[in-house]
Amino acid sequence: MNGVSGRIQKVNREGEGAFIPYLMAGDPTPERSLEYIEALAEGGADVIELGVPFSDPVADGPTIQAAGTRALASMGRVEHVLELVRKVRKDVDVPIILMSYYNPILQFGEDQFISSSIRAGIDGSILPDLPVGEGQTFLQAASENSFETPLLATPGTDRGRLAKIVENSSGFLYLVARPGTTGAKDGLRDMTTRAIGFVKPRLPAELPVCVGFGLSTPGQVAGVIKAGADGAIVGSAIVEKIGEGDGPEAIERFVRLLKDGTRV
Repeated sequence: MNGVSGRIQKVNREGEGAFIPYLMAGDPTPERSLEYIEALAEGGADVIELGVPFSDPVADGPTIQAAGTRALASMGRVEHVLELVRKVRKDVDVPIILMSYYNPILQFGEDQFISSSIRAGIDGSILPDLPVGEGQTFLQAASENSFETPLLATPGTDRGRLAKIVENSSGFLYLVARPGTTGAKDGLRDMTTRAIGFVKPRLPAELPVCVGFGLSTPGQVAGVIKAGADGAIVGSAIVEKIGEGDGPEAIERFVRLLKDGTRV
């Protein structure tokens, strides 16, 4: 059983939801980024989602866009992110999954990206701008190498498209909590809980569903877990604190609070 799905299922069997925090690789510097990633692990992250800086991040809100801009100065190439993960792996054994746009992967080469990522200690990747109908070569190569590929669904995804997304997802199904770009929001919308109830029965037992986009508080994390999600993803709220100058110790404390929300 591969790292991401296996870890989420293990946590679920222990009676908790999985917590997946997000950071932008290299933000604000490579050295500081290492400390923040270690803080996520120490704070109780079950899986870590690591962003690959990109110049045209269409799915990201202003907080993560700003982090990407800061990181691009030192993390302008996929190789830089892979090297960062290699260093992280000396001290962190939590599964790591990359969030990237497709263009950097295309430039790097799909097969080379998958093989190089595996050697660096990366368990999979999320490509939000690669439609399921256009990504078959990448998805097939990833599957053949046990490199997990969570795909995104939204509350508005119809049954036919959802079936194709589920068929091609591995690691987990990434359920977008609300339409639009990433970013912390107040409250938990009814559409999110309804979407969890709609999607969950349509997934195979081995494919968890994790909810992200807009979650920022322990209460929101608890809300999606209570609604039936197997895991919760928080990004902008953590990235914002880093942008404001919070140190690794403060980030570790915040992650502990968010992880507490999965114990419902």
